[in-house]
Amino acid sequence: MQKLVIQATEIATQHLKQLAHLIGATQIDAVRPGQLGHQAFKLSPADPAKLAEVATFCDEAAYDYALLPANATLADIGLVVMDMDSTLITIECIDEIADMQGIKPQVAAITARSMRGELDFRQSLTERVALLAGLPVTALDAVYTERLKLMQGAETMLRVLHGVGVRSLLISGGFTFFTERLQTRLNLSHTIANELEVIDGKLTGRVLGDIVDAQRKADELVRMRDELGLRADQVIAMGDGANDLLMLAAAGYGIACHAKPVVQAQARFAINHTGLDAALAYFD
Repeated sequence: MQKLVIQATEIATQHLKQLAHLIGATQIDAVRPGQLGHQAFKLSPADPAKLAEVATFCDEAAYDYALLPANATLADIGLVVMDMDSTLITIECIDEIADMQGIKPQVAAITARSMRGELDFRQSLTERVALLAGLPVTALDAVYTERLKLMQGAETMLRVLHGVGVRSLLISGGFTFFTERLQTRLNLSHTIANELEVIDGKLTGRVLGDIVDAQRKADELVRMRDELGLRADQVIAMGDGANDLLMLAAAGYGIACHAKPVVQAQARFAINHTGLDAALAYFD
């Protein structure tokens, strides 16, 4: 048996009734009232054959929706794997670093094309980092302290997941300067990212070691999953760009978070209108 979870800032009672009728549900229950930064409801049982009609309704109403196993609970989850830029945080760090050089439009355009899957990620990152050569490393501090903000619901989601023993991995095509600080701030279990080369207090325009790309993200998810003795359906993965697709596919709950169209089209789940804490409502 399956359930349909509907989420938004506000959900009209009449809409819930219409959705229940569409999906064939006989019961409507509030999910985690007071624990989330938005409204969430569970409709059960849910007929998977009706999901296309539900999707059309929810897209028009600006509701997030997910069809899930009726018995899915947080006790089943052992690992959450997250992208950083535009997923765990609201910004693309490299674009904001570039702004310190006065070249944000040029770098942001390359970033956008890469995240849409139009450019090879490794090549695009190399080109973008090269444009940062000569920038004082203090600019990274300024980006972290002045511009970096957590995505809505991120702290709530992680607090609840960590509270029930879920391990966390932040893996990013961005930079260790930011992931390491977020690890301390959010008590993350593990972080992996690219390291910017710094000489005499300035960026050289080069990345040290192998670049963290789409395949590396998926491989690290599988490695940590296997180390923990988990099944794929005990893993949540969250990302927004094309270089997250392999990672999302490797998780039982691959969630496109405010993602690019190519990711929305391929991910099994999506969060578009609520915060990251929406993932908690899947498990109730």
